[in-house]
Amino acid sequence: MPHKPRVLFLDDEESIRATLPLMLEAYGFAVTPCGTVPDALRLISHEKFEVLIADLNVGNAGDGFTVVSAMRRTQPTAVNFILTGYPAFETALEAIRQQVDDYLIKPTEIESLVQTIQAKLADRKPTHGIQPRRLPEIIEQNIDSIVEHWLAEVKKDEEISAIPLSKADRQDHVPHLLKQALARAHGRQITPADTDAAQLHGEARRKQGYSVPLVVREAKILLRSIADCVQQNLLAIQVSYLIPDMVNVWETVTTELEISVKAFVRTSGDSQAGGDYSVVPSRMRKGSRSTQH
Repeated sequence: MPHKPRVLFLDDEESIRATLPLMLEAYGFAVTPCGTVPDALRLISHEKFEVLIADLNVGNAGDGFTVVSAMRRTQPTAVNFILTGYPAFETALEAIRQQVDDYLIKPTEIESLVQTIQAKLADRKPTHGIQPRRLPEIIEQNIDSIVEHWLAEVKKDEEISAIPLSKADRQDHVPHLLKQALARAHGRQITPADTDAAQLHGEARRKQGYSVPLVVREAKILLRSIADCVQQNLLAIQVSYLIPDMVNVWETVTTELEISVKAFVRTSGDSQAGGDYSVVPSRMRKGSRSTQH
C-alpha cells in the first residue's frame, strides 16, 4: 500500500476544513483538519506529520505562525505552508517567505497546491537554520526598527504631533528605555541612574509642552511598537520564556512611565495628590499656581 503523507490542516473556516482535506485525500494525502491553535498544538505534540498547512489568521492575526513555530521545533523535517487571503500585503508576505517553506493564496487551486506540496516534500531538509532566542535579544537586534515604528505611530497622533519637536528631541529617551527593558528582562533591577533618566524625561516633556495624558499615550504607543516587533519575529523567539520576558519589558516601561509622570507633575508645581491630569498642554495653562499643604 503506497505511503500517504500526513498533513495537518489548520483553518478556522468550517467550510474550508470540510472541502480542502477531501480534495487532498483524493490525491493520496492523509489529512487531519483542526480549527483552533490549541488543537493544532496538541496534535503536533502527540502525532507525526510531514506537512503543515496553517491559515495565517486563526482567531487572531498571525496565530498561524505560532503553529509553524511549534512544528519547526518538534518536527523539523516537516514542510510548512501558510495560507493568506492578503497577497498584496507585501510586508507580511516577505515575513512569510523568510519563515516558512512557502505561502499559499486563498482561494488556491488544488492541482497547484498538490504540485507545490509534492515538490517541497521531495526537497525537504531539516530546518536547523532557526535557533530560537530570548525576547531581549530580539528587541536588541531591532531597536532601530522599534523606534522608527514608534515615531511613525506618534506622527499619526494629532495631539502629540502638533507639539513641534525635532526627531532627536522626540525620541531621545526611547532607545535608553528599551535598553533598560532588556537589562531588566535579564534580571537587573532598575538603578538610581535609570530613575534619574526617567525623571529627566518627565521634566523635559513638561517643558516641551506635553500634558500627562500625552506622556502616557506615548508610552502606550511604545508598547504597541514592541508588540509589533514580537509579532514580526515570533518564529525566532524562544516561546517558553516569552511571557515572563514580556512581563519584564512591560513592567520596565510602566515603571519608568510612573517615574516620568511624577517628575512631570513635580516640575509643573502641582503638589496635589495625583497631579494635574488636564488634557490642556502645560504651556497653555498660564497663571496656574501650586497649592500648598
